[in-house]
Amino acid sequence: MLLKIKKVITGISLVCLAIINTAQSFGQTDSQEKLNAITTAVPFLLIAPDTRAGAMGDAGVSTSPDANSIYWNPSKLAFIEKDMGFSLSYIPWLRALVPDINLSYISGFKRIDKDQTIAGSLFYSSLGQISFTAEDGSSLGDYRPNEFALNVAYSRKLSDNFSAGLGAKYIYSNLTMGQTVGGAQTKPGQSFAMDVSMYYRKTDIDLGKTAAVFAFGLNASNIGAKMSYSNAGIRNFIPINLRLGPSLTLKPDDYNSLAFTIDAMKLMVPTPPARNLSNEIVAGKNPDVGIASAIFQSFYDAPGVLDANGKRNVIKEEIREINLAFGTEYWYDKQFALRFGYFHEHATKGNRKFLTFGAGLKYNVFGLDLAYLVATQQRNPLGNTFRFTLTFDFDAFKSQSN
Repeated sequence: MLLKIKKVITGISLVCLAIINTAQSFGQTDSQEKLNAITTAVPFLLIAPDTRAGAMGDAGVSTSPDANSIYWNPSKLAFIEKDMGFSLSYIPWLRALVPDINLSYISGFKRIDKDQTIAGSLFYSSLGQISFTAEDGSSLGDYRPNEFALNVAYSRKLSDNFSAGLGAKYIYSNLTMGQTVGGAQTKPGQSFAMDVSMYYRKTDIDLGKTAAVFAFGLNASNIGAKMSYSNAGIRNFIPINLRLGPSLTLKPDDYNSLAFTIDAMKLMVPTPPARNLSNEIVAGKNPDVGIASAIFQSFYDAPGVLDANGKRNVIKEEIREINLAFGTEYWYDKQFALRFGYFHEHATKGNRKFLTFGAGLKYNVFGLDLAYLVATQQRNPLGNTFRFTLTFDFDAFKSQSN
């Protein structure tokens, strides 16, 4: 049996390595190619809020459900085994440069019955203390800009193996604290958005004599209105994001489990077009479109990569806009976990590439997860920083009380 398990793990590892090598081949770029990254308002919504997924390369769309599933894939919560639980996460940001920028995340869930679950979360970003000055250098005061997203979600089983979920989200971003910038009075940016998700799980799989669980998840998140920071300002897209991918969990016995997961992500907002010196669009599409048009247009609106003959390859650039996350998680006796992950983004789309490591420990009512990130390309705001998540299991608390 151990030999068969080793063969399965080796096969999955080879597949993961092949995908990573393919991703790295996409990442190789000629020095003459220009950066054409997609930018949006409130990018903090794309930061992994919890350390379990953060230790698995930011992969989480099809992993086993937990208290943070409302962020990664709300529909997973329909399959959660616990009756109620919540988690609290803390993320230091740019800790090597400034001490007071951080993100906090709290989320929780409650099962309505065996088929339905509701959940809620608050994602808060503090930008620390910032001193505003006028053009003549005089002080306008010290302020603490902040952003947050408040989310509620509902998930339901549609069959023994399939579930769907819906989420509603209010987003608030106050970056300028009402200051006048460029002659325009600023205001907090606000938006409403929704998440649409699906989840498939098959538990009765046998790989040789090894029990296994296969899952596949899809989550279209932050589908919502554009955001503006002034009455006369340009309205910016929020990060409408499509995330999907499979996972496979091996359970050789009652004490050990080993999971492999892959997430593919793509922003469903316009790609900046190529323009000439007169600011006329020469390749790509006009980004000034509505939400629905932007979502469909995002799959074919890239200006394209120039080849040696001066022709543009649109498909090649669209492929470059797909980020990949790979994660592995090992559990012993459902009490101790080790995690590893890798994240890849093409060099012309931001060049984020990093390895992640982490561990988890569950003890009765409480659980603690840690994550650590090592950047392999450019410096990362989370580089060489520990993050942690504290979980609370109400089922275990009730059993102790009884």
